Amino acid sequence: MFTGIIKNLGKIQKITETSLSIAADNNFTGNLEQGASVAVNGICLTVTGFDAQSFDVEVMPETIERTNLKQANPGDAVNLEMPATPNSFLAGHIVQGHIDGTAKLESITDKGNSRILEFSAPEALVKYIVEKGSVAINGVSLTVISSDGKRFTVGIIPHTWTTTMFCNFKAGDLANIEVDVLAKYIDKLFKK
Repeated sequence: MFTGIIKNLGKIQKITETSLSIAADNNFTGNLEQGASVAVNGICLTVTGFDAQSFDVEVMPETIERTNLKQANPGDAVNLEMPATPNSFLAGHIVQGHIDGTAKLESITDKGNSRILEFSAPEALVKYIVEKGSVAINGVSLTVISSDGKRFTVGIIPHTWTTTMFCNFKAGDLANIEVDVLAKYIDKLFKK
């Protein structure tokens, strides 16, 4: 489990069909263990190796197909998060690292001190995204501003913009999204 509060960035060094190598500073890699979970752009992955400057994770075809890794390149910045512990300050929302799919960034609009990001996503995902609800985008816990069944918007404050990979976002980019797990369970229960 993760909180969606991003405190570390990394950079993809190498990507293959089955693995990723991520460069990260020692503040992050110094807390890693072999076999531990780590979130990379919101994707819960298992650490297979690490040193002071980088770490490796394995990925499977399902992960590549369902996430924005299919468009990732060496040099891309990624959001990193260690899993929550009993001592963690739970400031975001419950984020599992189980990516539901991708959303396409349609636009970025300045509004006051913030940026409003508008995304389009499949209806099968947007139905779980509600105004003032939570959504994780590339692992960042965010509050939904609006949702119309095909598109949704979130606001990014300056701190989040500069301390996450969002500052590299441009229209047309794909983002990993994880919808609220409770909404999915409620939907399943009511379909019976």
